[in-house]
Amino acid sequence: MLADSSPPPESGLSPARPSPQPTTAAPTKKRKRGPQQQAHAASPAPSDPGTPEVLTSRTDLFSRPQLKVARGPVFTPIAEGSSYFKTDLIGVNRVGFRYVPAGIKPSGSVIQFRTIESNPCSYRISWEDRSPFIHVTKDGLGLLGTKGYRSARGNAPVREGKWYMEVKILRGGGESSNEGMRDGCHVRVGWGRREAPLNGPVGLDGYSYGYRDKTGEKVTLSRPRPYGAAFRSADVIGMYISLPPTRVANPKDPSDPAHLNRERIAIDFKGQEMFEMQEYPQSKEMTALMDYSGKSSHSASLPSTSSKKGTGGKLPERSGASTSTVQNKNADLRPLPTLQGSRIAFFVNGQCQGDAFQDIYDFLQLRQTDRKAKEKKRYREGLKESHKDNPFDDGTLGYYPFISLFNDASVQINLGPDFDFPPPPDIETILDDPNAIIPDTQTRTWRPICERYPEFMAEQWAFDEREEQEAEVHMTEIAHQEKAAAQKKAQREKKKRENEAKKKAKMQIKEKSPSVGPGCTPFRASLNLVLCVRPV
Repeated sequence: MLADSSPPPESGLSPARPSPQPTTAAPTKKRKRGPQQQAHAASPAPSDPGTPEVLTSRTDLFSRPQLKVARGPVFTPIAEGSSYFKTDLIGVNRVGFRYVPAGIKPSGSVIQFRTIESNPCSYRISWEDRSPFIHVTKDGLGLLGTKGYRSARGNAPVREGKWYMEVKILRGGGESSNEGMRDGCHVRVGWGRREAPLNGPVGLDGYSYGYRDKTGEKVTLSRPRPYGAAFRSADVIGMYISLPPTRVANPKDPSDPAHLNRERIAIDFKGQEMFEMQEYPQSKEMTALMDYSGKSSHSASLPSTSSKKGTGGKLPERSGASTSTVQNKNADLRPLPTLQGSRIAFFVNGQCQGDAFQDIYDFLQLRQTDRKAKEKKRYREGLKESHKDNPFDDGTLGYYPFISLFNDASVQINLGPDFDFPPPPDIETILDDPNAIIPDTQTRTWRPICERYPEFMAEQWAFDEREEQEAEVHMTEIAHQEKAAAQKKAQREKKKRENEAKKKAKMQIKEKSPSVGPGCTPFRASLNLVLCVRPV
């Protein structure tokens, strides 16, 4: 669950604020504001990417329907009679940006937009958070690949607790491709973070942990290691993950990455409101782990692996920078925290393959450096509010089911609660002692991942409500400040009017006083006047 913490005032919590985005192909952090009338223009055709328009408070939002479930996606079959589809009317995540459906809140709300769902409203592969080269079934549980490794993530992250799911291999393990592509069809399954790229396989870098079909190897950081049995078409792979309780942010530490904070803007995407956010960037510390030579002592070690299976083989030697050069380069790298006690394991047709990974990397962002934290945002003339980097947790950080397909491999996902090969009630005990006997009557210690979706949406809606309450408090403070400023201004104006009235009165008195001749003082003039009127 989300921790009950929020960024201190210094961190600048921002509710869903409207902000523009450029429409050029190159990724950018800014979006230009289009003409006002474009917000009411007809939606582009499904094949036309259109121009996503930023929705602002000046837009006539209340002429739009207030949806609880998004309109999309629109399904287009990849071939006549096929059960696999392309999807439209959604914002597919791309380099640097990600999207989720947004809805308009009722009149009177301080924040105009809220988080909404898209059909089907259950756990599945995310329509937005997958490679566009992954085709899907309408329930979001069937996947079909095309040309090279492409990946898809689930629509809710795992942040704590013990979770289980199954993936049935429909075509994989090197089976021949229907499209005649060489190397056959392959599948990798595993768990990955937000930063893991979708146009590559799980285990490509340190942001994901995978299990390969061809060799049964486990893989992270692109380094395969002996692990379990190979798997092929018709096999069922069980995926287990266990994470410790989510850490609560330190309220006295404004830079604690565990603080909750959103940075997102609302846009019009083909007539559907969408939230657009900057994707969390990969850190240089994680990138440095990909270097095979000259590891710096300042970077975290690789996650623990099981001692049961051999870690066999030496790391391949690769030419590159010398040890001293790399150490100097990595001297300022931040430490990479791990989730102590975490573990990932896989099953093949109900048979536990043992621990694949232990003490995996923490999914929170690394703490900002002092220099980065002090950088101030710059705005260009003619550009509206920009996207902001978010060094905090926006509630979507965690580990996601991560499925990778090579060529036209295909899989079917089973999220529970009814599994083809139900695991034992206590998976941890089996991992600690493969020979342990666990009675079926024992209380189950893990949860089917289908239960995670309603829990995650409840967290998101609670986040919406908290932002609304904070925005109301902020608006009240602004109203008080404006009232105080108006009172001070009124006092200044009143004092100014009083001073002007006094000055005007003095001028009038001066104008009414008798005139005297040149060279005579008023006293002498009065004296002469008295002498003139005295009788002889």
